[in-house]
Amino acid sequence: MSADDAGANTFSALKHYIVGQARSRIYAFVHISSIGLSGFPVGEMLNIDYADVDQAAKTLAENHELVLGVKVRESLDVVGNNGLEPLKRAVAACERSGVKGARVMCHIGNAPGDLGALLDTLRPGDILTHSYSGAGNNTVQNGKLIAAALAAKKRGVIIDVGHGGGSFDYTVAEPAIQQGLVPDTIGSDIHAVSGNTPGMPYLPWVMSKFLNMGFTLEQVVTMATSAPAKVINRLDKLGTLAVGAPADVSILELVEGPVEFVDTRKNTRKGDKYLKPVATVRAGRPFGRPYPAPFSYP
Repeated sequence: MSADDAGANTFSALKHYIVGQARSRIYAFVHISSIGLSGFPVGEMLNIDYADVDQAAKTLAENHELVLGVKVRESLDVVGNNGLEPLKRAVAACERSGVKGARVMCHIGNAPGDLGALLDTLRPGDILTHSYSGAGNNTVQNGKLIAAALAAKKRGVIIDVGHGGGSFDYTVAEPAIQQGLVPDTIGSDIHAVSGNTPGMPYLPWVMSKFLNMGFTLEQVVTMATSAPAKVINRLDKLGTLAVGAPADVSILELVEGPVEFVDTRKNTRKGDKYLKPVATVRAGRPFGRPYPAPFSYP
């Protein structure tokens, strides 16, 4: 999944040079910012003129087999004084595209202004990612889940983990989940930077964190496979082992024994099991070998 790397101005490069040459199946969210993340580390929404609704809608409509919707990053350092305007434009782009089921994926870190107002803007089927971020203004405040977060969950907003290099805090996740903000999907937010952070957000490792937070193996596997496949909603039986499904299989070993995890705020938790990748099959063909770290854990 490429969730916001490219905006309207850079999407063709993503489609032809990355997606077109990859063995993995890749879907995308087009960024509401026409430049995507190409301006990083400068916030792409500091200049609201980049939030071009028509261009984002056009890109979505012309590439709906690949594009699931529109992504927006709603963090103070990204949007500056523009507040919720980028999110409002992302919603408008989905609706203007005419694509049925087009979703907004909204990143939150240190969210600008009233987080409740942000959450109230999300529609059923839209995705909230980095839902347990400890970056600042987030879903748990003073130990309590804010009412708008639970209301969003109840009306059908999809709650995604989006661990990454700075977006998963046990002290947010634990009370949020206990108070009803249970994740629907486990996203790793793995990329060249986050993969080298202490939290090690490789998908099996993030799954292992939730396995040790009290979720069952079946729940964790569902949140990483069939649940996101339903969100993607492009291929029949994707994310399952049903007869006739795409022959994409991840073989994992459940390793039992003492293990320690760390979040993106240096909080640690001990566990007694983790998932270790053994083999990957894509379209019926073996797909290389697992990356050695962090799965070289003794």
